[in-house]
Amino acid sequence: MSLLSVNGLSRRFGGLLAVDGASLQVPAGAITGLIGPNGAGKTTLFALISGFLEPSAGSVEFDGQDVTREAPHLRARRGIARTFQIVQPFAGLSVRDNIAVGAYLRHPGRAEALVRAEAVAREVGLGSMLDGPASALTVAGRKRLELARALATEPRLLLLDEVLAGLNPSEVRDILPVIRTIRDRGVTILMIEHVMQAVMNLCDHVHVLAQGRMIAEGAPRAVCADPVVIEAYLGHGAADRIKAEAPHA
Repeated sequence: MSLLSVNGLSRRFGGLLAVDGASLQVPAGAITGLIGPNGAGKTTLFALISGFLEPSAGSVEFDGQDVTREAPHLRARRGIARTFQIVQPFAGLSVRDNIAVGAYLRHPGRAEALVRAEAVAREVGLGSMLDGPASALTVAGRKRLELARALATEPRLLLLDEVLAGLNPSEVRDILPVIRTIRDRGVTILMIEHVMQAVMNLCDHVHVLAQGRMIAEGAPRAVCADPVVIEAYLGHGAADRIKAEAPHA
């Protein structure tokens, strides 16, 4: 059963069609990937799903309900949370208080929000840094903080926008189990990612967006070997060149 259904979604900015009739299904309990070259429209699609932008055409359904015109805070109450590609913590606040900002959605009392913030911090590996300033966190720490703030809203669907970007290989390796654990406790995940190691290891299904259009979908390994996808990433003729250069048995 699909928790999220995106149906023919488009968004136009003047003469630019940033998202062009995109459709995808995100099954409940799965980790679904959204990949594509830079400028493909992936973050714009996330903004449409989460309510930060209104579509020019198409619809968004969450758990069988049409939420196309709902405001972001109403979608958050339904259980849609997102991270942002450019991480901007409240630098003057502690890690605990940054996470509590998300927890206030369902826990308006400060004491309850702080308890929730501490639990989420431990889940994402920030337990020892709760009382430190957010400004002191490394890039990897800020990525975990962004994840924690979204998780604190207690989502059913988590939209991860390049949560691994800027991390070194060991930091990527360390955060993959955190994402799996989030899924295993019942949170459905749709993730934009360029780190193919993560896509291969985490995603059950992958959709490919290029120039605003969905051009492929399927199992991660099959999609990454698709000539159409290779052309979208590497340019015209790339698939034939790779095939010609491959060693023959």
